[in-house]
Amino acid sequence: MVLLSFDIEEFDMPLEYKGEIPFEKQISISQTGLERILDILKKHSAKATFFSTVIFAENSKHLIERLLNEGHELASHTWFHSEFEEKHLKESREKLEELFSTKVTGLRMPRMMPVNEKEVEKAGYSYNSSINPTFLPGRYNNLKVSRTYFKEGNVTQIPASVSPNFRVPLFWLSFHNFPLSIYKKLTSDVLKKDKYLNIYFHPWEFAEIKDEAFKLPGFTVKNSGKDMVERFDSFVGWLKSKGHVFGTFQEFQKQIQP
Repeated sequence: MVLLSFDIEEFDMPLEYKGEIPFEKQISISQTGLERILDILKKHSAKATFFSTVIFAENSKHLIERLLNEGHELASHTWFHSEFEEKHLKESREKLEELFSTKVTGLRMPRMMPVNEKEVEKAGYSYNSSINPTFLPGRYNNLKVSRTYFKEGNVTQIPASVSPNFRVPLFWLSFHNFPLSIYKKLTSDVLKKDKYLNIYFHPWEFAEIKDEAFKLPGFTVKNSGKDMVERFDSFVGWLKSKGHVFGTFQEFQKQIQP
């Protein structure tokens, strides 16, 4: 099973690099990207999971309703993208359920931040996909964590996919910066070894973000916007042509439960 997921959030990444972007633009850029993602998924009849902050969801109700109507899953990306308190775990889940009358069972922390797993369970989640089991200087050091899903208490941990050899991460930055042939080879290796693939992206990658005011490094904007739309459309079509099935995290969790 292919688990496509998207962290849908206010596009505040420029602020990390001392760039400038007003809140309205943070939301509108992510909305543009989300529309493009939904169009691609609809074209290929591919289901996905969307981890949303409450802030983005409140400002994009029509798009959240669209993704739910088209058979996708809504999960929590906490309340804000750049501010977190443990109480946001439960509050964000409950608020998303209240706003959209859907069952929210999954969590992904912004920027894959570490989180107290007991609090995750207490907040009512059945799965968490907040681990990138690789080593990236200054970001992740998770080489001792299982590459594949495992249980922690009553919560199923579903780490992002990394290659079986050397744990090469297959997250969004790899998709933008690796030659597509190399990326396809690595994803094929994962699917063969693990029988599933968990890769994640963001809506703003599909929008126009090459703005000098944002001060974003080249590796974050390479193959973004229309280039990303074409690249991702081609990749999803390739996966489909290989006979792979796309599913939500909730469907995957049911499949792996004993």
